[in-house]
Amino acid sequence: MKRSCKAVFLSLGLALLVARLGVAAEAAQEKNQGRTLSPYFFVENGDPAVDRLPLKETKATVHIAGVIADVVITQVYRNEGSRPLNLRYVFPASTRAAVHGMTMQVGEQRIRAQIREKQAAREEFAKAQAAGKSAALLEQQRPNVFTMNVANVLPEDEIRVELHYSELLVPTGGTYEFVYPTVVGPRYSNAQETAAESGWVKSPYLHEKKEPTYSFDIETHVAAGMPIDELVCPSHRTQVDFVNPSTAEVRLDPGEANGGNRDYILRYRLAGRQVETGLLLYPGQDENFFLLMVQPPERVKPAEIPPREYIFVLDVSGSMHGFPLDTAKALMSELVGGLKPTDRFNVILFSGASKLLAPQSLPATPENVRRLMAEVESTQGGGETELGLALKRATELPQPADLSRTLIVITDGFVSADTAICDQIRARLNRANLFAFGIGSSVNRSLIEGMARAGQGEPFIVTEPGEAGAVAKRFREYVASPVLTHVKVETEGFETYDVEPAEVPDLFAERPLVVFGKWRGQPSGTIRVSGLGGLGSFEKVFDVTEAPPSDANQALRYLWARARVAQLSEYGTDRDATRPAVTELGLKYELLTAYTSFIAVHEKVRNQEGKAEEVDQPLPLPQGVSDLAVPEPELTLLLILVALCGLVVAGRTWRRSASR
Repeated sequence: MKRSCKAVFLSLGLALLVARLGVAAEAAQEKNQGRTLSPYFFVENGDPAVDRLPLKETKATVHIAGVIADVVITQVYRNEGSRPLNLRYVFPASTRAAVHGMTMQVGEQRIRAQIREKQAAREEFAKAQAAGKSAALLEQQRPNVFTMNVANVLPEDEIRVELHYSELLVPTGGTYEFVYPTVVGPRYSNAQETAAESGWVKSPYLHEKKEPTYSFDIETHVAAGMPIDELVCPSHRTQVDFVNPSTAEVRLDPGEANGGNRDYILRYRLAGRQVETGLLLYPGQDENFFLLMVQPPERVKPAEIPPREYIFVLDVSGSMHGFPLDTAKALMSELVGGLKPTDRFNVILFSGASKLLAPQSLPATPENVRRLMAEVESTQGGGETELGLALKRATELPQPADLSRTLIVITDGFVSADTAICDQIRARLNRANLFAFGIGSSVNRSLIEGMARAGQGEPFIVTEPGEAGAVAKRFREYVASPVLTHVKVETEGFETYDVEPAEVPDLFAERPLVVFGKWRGQPSGTIRVSGLGGLGSFEKVFDVTEAPPSDANQALRYLWARARVAQLSEYGTDRDATRPAVTELGLKYELLTAYTSFIAVHEKVRNQEGKAEEVDQPLPLPQGVSDLAVPEPELTLLLILVALCGLVVAGRTWRRSASR
């Protein structure tokens, strides 16, 4: 009788558990269907006929002359299987990159890519692919995320694709920094975007700590124009050779061949912490371009800074687990520890949901700082990255009437809804401003910089805990006071037009004022920059005749167009209304944009059958990022099935023993 009752209770318990697990499985499956854009882990196909890792190497050659970096990226694809391939590779670039050229080499033949409207380029690529022709299509998914599609890569083929871009280097605090991003981190998507907009988000990733499957190399030639006082690469081991005091060759150490899992960062200072300022002119065939860089006056620290309210919005999602979150905690400690007791602060921790640590902002007393930081330190990280919901909660907090509010967002930026988040900041920030801190070895710089622009603040990047103190110090100096207000740029005897920016905002950061534009007629006259600095009136006058036009400044053409595209695509603008103008700029200046793409087609039919395996090149997880950054809904189902099987086996074993 006792065994009979136990059997009944076990059966009922098993049935209830099975029912609950079934509900959980159904919920997980529904969640998975709603997250069709999520990245996933790469599993090697056992079919030796298909090469699932066709990208064999990527190399960058960088030439820095003064304030302009000229970069050529070479991607080598090789099919070591026995079937033709159509492949896709997702990769990053600088947020300031003006991509203005692409070539594809198949065997001995080099094909120069043509710029096309995005949909037209896709149709041309699809037609070439269906016809069995080798082709390459380069598209911009975000200002710093691109996709390369290569069609009909035959067995034993080696296809080399070269991309050419230019970038302006703007120093901060007397330090020049060149950043070459190497990998796109996994992006969280809440499936509100269409697959056409963000299909690239569904990309395969290698597991944490697994090295990239392709080799990485970069060579940098720095011709600073002035003696270089210090040159360092904090991200990779390098070999530096000085040709002369103002010229250096930087090569990657051979041991860094697998270093394509983190941003390559090169920093240098000029002797005496000088900054190259002045005027550059380029005489084009149809249009002439200029670039003006002006170093603002030194900051004067006020004797008394009015108190502020700081709302810290800290990402504790799965992608921040481990090293990135440790870095974020070190930064938080430095930032909060630098507040005055008259300041007030609060902390929002967010992943899939958000948690407000105090019902209202608290005075930044040592006791309150210790209490809230203890809660921050106890957080481990896990879950999704609902940044938009956290920002909504932060902007809806009641704001003290007598305090100005600053939001400080600390995240790796691994979300796909960049545009929506930045539009949200611009629309809801009210009287506050926002500073964005990117955490990690390969952060989403487009989002970090976009949030700061939308919030009228400044972006900061922290790659490791040891940098937290210096970055926090820069932030405190930044918010102390502006260095130049009421800025005006006026010309006399020098006809300029299409100037970017049209209106110069107040300058806060220790970085030069940068103005792009076009000019007509003779290069003569003057440019006057004026404003109010900490010591009173500020004025600098530049004699145009002292800056002779040079063909060596050809990059100004692309940099101006890139600046105009960025202005038209700015968060908060009507992008449907500006789309025709951006498309026209891309086509006219042969520039990659959100609406224009590069397409190269080898006109010979090489794949007679027209059949090919579809392959997505797997990406390494950025250094320091854990597997928790990649959601695995299928794993939940698998665990449920394993649990069910275990319970069934246990039940049968118990019944057999009970019947004896």
